[in-house]
Amino acid sequence: MDIVDIKTYMQAVGREARSASRMMARVETASKNQALTTIAAAIRRNKKKLLAANTTDLVAAEIKGFDSALIDRLTLTPKGIANMVEGLLQIAALADPIGEISDLNYRPSGIQVGKMRVPLGVVGIIYEARPNVTADAAGLCIKAGNAAILRGGSEAIHCNQAIATCVKEGLRAACLPENVIQVIETTDRAAVGELITMKEFVDVIVPRGGKGLIKRISDEACIPVIKHLHGICHVYIDDGANLDKSIRIADNAKTQRYGTCNTMETLLVHKKIARKILPPLCKIYLDKGVELRGDKASCAIVEKMKEATEEDWRTEYLAPILSVRVVNSFDQAIEHIAMYGSKHTDSIVTEDYSRARRFLREVDSSSVMVNTSTRFADGFEYGLGAEIGISTDKIHARGPVGLEGLTCQKYIVLGDGQIRQ
Repeated sequence: MDIVDIKTYMQAVGREARSASRMMARVETASKNQALTTIAAAIRRNKKKLLAANTTDLVAAEIKGFDSALIDRLTLTPKGIANMVEGLLQIAALADPIGEISDLNYRPSGIQVGKMRVPLGVVGIIYEARPNVTADAAGLCIKAGNAAILRGGSEAIHCNQAIATCVKEGLRAACLPENVIQVIETTDRAAVGELITMKEFVDVIVPRGGKGLIKRISDEACIPVIKHLHGICHVYIDDGANLDKSIRIADNAKTQRYGTCNTMETLLVHKKIARKILPPLCKIYLDKGVELRGDKASCAIVEKMKEATEEDWRTEYLAPILSVRVVNSFDQAIEHIAMYGSKHTDSIVTEDYSRARRFLREVDSSSVMVNTSTRFADGFEYGLGAEIGISTDKIHARGPVGLEGLTCQKYIVLGDGQIRQ
């Protein structure tokens, strides 16, 4: 497909999506839920086909020499398929936000003014690896009454198209047009350039992938973007922390999965408990093959730790590498997070209620946690059914973006013949 054909193809996709979005604004909840449950059933029934398609993608990725973090995100397991199914069923079980009216009040003129929740319209989603995004994004957009244009990466083309077949089955079963969810069939990068500039057809863009992809979309898009650029997540172990609890949380936050944006990349430890907690915790990390890079105080406690550079505090490793810093106070921990964090997810471990409250108020991130692992920061764990991405911007959607993040509000005015005097 040459560049002229790409433009023609994408314009046709855009027109179909805009038409479908107008139709979706009037679709009843029962029809949307029928589509979701049918998609879930189709994914469950076609598990072997999805795994086979994913194997084809993985073999190609290995041949091309993709890094371990991307391979991890690309891999679809039976558990991953079960999670896709569960996510779709959870979305179906959620209340439909569309049409919800709030803040309806009478004005002195006699009119009533309120707000109604409505779909965004057409959502363009550009993502790398992660084939589960195809199902998650389709499910959320359907329930939120949007049309969607999904452009997955070339590395997941076979699995994405296999999932797209299941999505189409669900749309047909609910008597909804298949162009409600369109999965771009070409791997040509020119399609991305077209998608992010089609402001007459697309209302919002959601990029999910590496820093390079998200930066490109942010720099070049002519359409509003819901995004996060980095996932430099911190766990701060306060001097008022329970040691056993701290070790479980800090271990899980780093080693449960390395290649995700909510994985801890920097561990902060208060100096009063550093000599108690770092030796046993770092032994766990080293036994699991995690490379440790620390400040001078940390290196003095753990011999097998390399000295960290300034750049380490700013790095999202997405790998078994961890930065460690001993801080002199709670305030210094807050300052470190403010200077080096990415406003994604940060957690404090403490039994001190006042410090926990301060951490929640003062840390300027999209998810702020007390006494738990940063790995919980996703839509599935938050009860959103699934997520379309994570936003660290201060717009209508922040944190994991679920149903509500794919809607907006408009003012509605109800009158009975009133005129302005």
